[in-house]
Amino acid sequence: MNVDIINPCTHPHWDDLLLTAPRASFFHTTAWARVLKEAYGYTPLYFANINEGRLEGLIPVMQIDSFLNGRRGVSLPFTDFCPLVATDRGSFQALWERVREYGCEQGWKSIELQGGSDRIEKAPSFSAHIVHRLKLNPDDTIVSAGFRSSTRRNIRKAESAGVGVSLLHTRDSVAEFYRLNCLTRKHHGLPPQPHSFFKKIFEHVISRQKGFVVLADYDGRAVAGAVYFHFNGECIYKYGASDQAAQHLRPNNLVMWAAIKWGCRSGQAAFHFGRTEPENQGLLQFKRGWGTIEEGLSYYKYDLKNGRFRSENSGPRSSYRVFKMMPEPLLRLTGNPLYRHVG
Repeated sequence: MNVDIINPCTHPHWDDLLLTAPRASFFHTTAWARVLKEAYGYTPLYFANINEGRLEGLIPVMQIDSFLNGRRGVSLPFTDFCPLVATDRGSFQALWERVREYGCEQGWKSIELQGGSDRIEKAPSFSAHIVHRLKLNPDDTIVSAGFRSSTRRNIRKAESAGVGVSLLHTRDSVAEFYRLNCLTRKHHGLPPQPHSFFKKIFEHVISRQKGFVVLADYDGRAVAGAVYFHFNGECIYKYGASDQAAQHLRPNNLVMWAAIKWGCRSGQAAFHFGRTEPENQGLLQFKRGWGTIEEGLSYYKYDLKNGRFRSENSGPRSSYRVFKMMPEPLLRLTGNPLYRHVG
């Protein structure tokens, strides 16, 4: 099987080619590759099997060169899930061998896969997550009938309290979401992603109608928001943020409902709620309330030096007290140099 190494940022018809592949997601697209490359300086290396104009196999990789963590291949950094495209196990093995071969040639320490349990046999995972999907229908009342009663009640509560909601594609909406995101990351004990990252999301995704921002406003100010992507019949919830002082108004429920209604009315087949860590019970309960299907998601790390998959997770923690105590301007500065190394 012939395996080519492709840069989707320069391939003239990459997204059209993706539509010929099974399980192609937004995270395989040119737009997401450009965001990661331009925001963090990663090198895109997409290992692809193209046969008679059809994409039959794909392992997308970003090479990360870091003086903190060494040179690595990641499929893909800052990506909730990255399905491996392969017609069968034999096709995957041919792609995987080429990735490993290339990684050895380039001196990678490891190869990370954000998914692929259906293709990787008997390998230990180094990180476990949970994902939720919702099947959509052009009639959003059919979809909402499957919501938990408390979810429907919270939507009504936000509406009756006077919370407004807007679906936007503007630069200002991304800036307003970033403000809320900084508040939320500080609350969670993490630095926010660099502002430049969200600028690239606006440039390559939001402004090109490949995603959108939903903002909830109350009393003249934004109190909650989320960023969504869409491709190939699936809408994906990527980032959410809110002002803790307004949580009693339930604006997050109204934001999510606005995005789901958009998905129904625009002909999307499914709505993906992104990944959740098993220990985050509050977020799990929130996502379960929308009538979703719950599945496990495993991440894998292959140690090229020892030639085996690793089971221990030595990555960053999900919360740090020191970041909760930092002034917000300093917290923003801290995130700028850190994120490219932890992708």
